[in-house]
Amino acid sequence: MDRPKIGLALGSGGARGFAHIGVLKVLEEANIPIDFIAGSSIGSLAGVLYGAGQSPETLEKFAKLFRRKYYLDFTVPKMGFVAGKKVKELIHILAKGKNLEELSPPVWVVATDLLKGERVVFKDGPAAPAIRASISIPGIFVPEKKDGRLLVDGGVIDRVPVSVVKEMGADITIAVDISYFQVDPPISSIYDVILQTMDIMEREMVRLREIDTDVMIRPMVKQASSIAFTNVEEYIRLGEEEAKKQLDLIHEQIDRWKEKQLDGH
Repeated sequence: MDRPKIGLALGSGGARGFAHIGVLKVLEEANIPIDFIAGSSIGSLAGVLYGAGQSPETLEKFAKLFRRKYYLDFTVPKMGFVAGKKVKELIHILAKGKNLEELSPPVWVVATDLLKGERVVFKDGPAAPAIRASISIPGIFVPEKKDGRLLVDGGVIDRVPVSVVKEMGADITIAVDISYFQVDPPISSIYDVILQTMDIMEREMVRLREIDTDVMIRPMVKQASSIAFTNVEEYIRLGEEEAKKQLDLIHEQIDRWKEKQLDGH
């Protein structure tokens, strides 16, 4: 192969995940080939829909039409407020009923085993249940039961799954980290409480472990809420802007890989 295999790791972060659409758009326009995608939480949704053949433009159109009230089926809280059946049906339709191994590029999905405290990586099988597990923010979504496991949000254990795209065979990794910690946010509902708690945990994880990747794209340089699904255009634009800033570095990494191959021969 005369070029490196490129892996894209799409991180967790609730509504901020619309930025992933902007990143995909820029990489496609710049003809950067993506060979593998790994996603955690909202990153798994963006990755799978893209792998199922939904263009960034289509994803953008869908994002602008997205209204939470149509897709969240509220339930009497036992293990979460949202049952998640509607979301799973919607994902199944948008992912064209495909299995993960049928996607192009292939996509692996990260979730968390709530009982064992382990990372679970879905590599094949139906895409919809895997994403439904990966986006299950604890306390908001009822956990997904699969193969005897109780599964919650991938962001709990691995918010930007770079190691997963490396395992898939990537020579060069591009990570999209959409975490953002807002000091003194307006807290007025249980959702705000839960999501702010997740953001605090993410911030502490970053302090403890920097993400080991060749290229890092961090769109959330400005204030951004993980629950407000209203700033769709803004999030997509931030994703585009930050991806454009990293294009030179991506090309450098590709050239460096090619030089190493020549030196090795």
